[in-house]
Amino acid sequence: MRDYTFTLKYRLADDDQDPDMIVERLGEAGCTDALVGIGIVGRLALEFTREASSAQEAVRSALADVKAAIPGATLVEASPDLVGLTDIAELSGVSRQNIRKLMVAHGDFPLPMHEGNAGLWHLSEVLSWLGERKGYLHDPVLLETAKATLDVNIVKESKRHAPVVAGELEMLLA
Repeated sequence: MRDYTFTLKYRLADDDQDPDMIVERLGEAGCTDALVGIGIVGRLALEFTREASSAQEAVRSALADVKAAIPGATLVEASPDLVGLTDIAELSGVSRQNIRKLMVAHGDFPLPMHEGNAGLWHLSEVLSWLGERKGYLHDPVLLETAKATLDVNIVKESKRHAPVVAGELEMLLA
């Protein structure tokens, strides 16, 4: 058993926004291992440190507990997943410029999820690449957690968009 730290962000239903009641229901549902953040009206952030035999188990059990406590809430994001160059540099213990040089010099650097002034990458892909290609040592629990939250975000996004569109595009993107 290990401790896995991750964050689940939700949008609350219009008729379910009483912070005191939400916190009480979360505790009753088993979310006593989460720090609750309600900084934006209608939003909820839960930072879990959950003990489990795997990151998948930790994240899935937290998702189930939150669904039991707040069934009308909609998952916005699971993290750690999307990161920028500065985040990657901090996690790798090097400068942002060093990561940028690696990205430019190596054509096999992971593709970004968003490319632009502020590019975004999936943390698990970058950590794997840095470990395999460059020998950077990362916390294996962080990598495992990043893979689990990436899985959640992929499923969440695929459910959000029409399955017909995904089916049509599948062949074009292969």
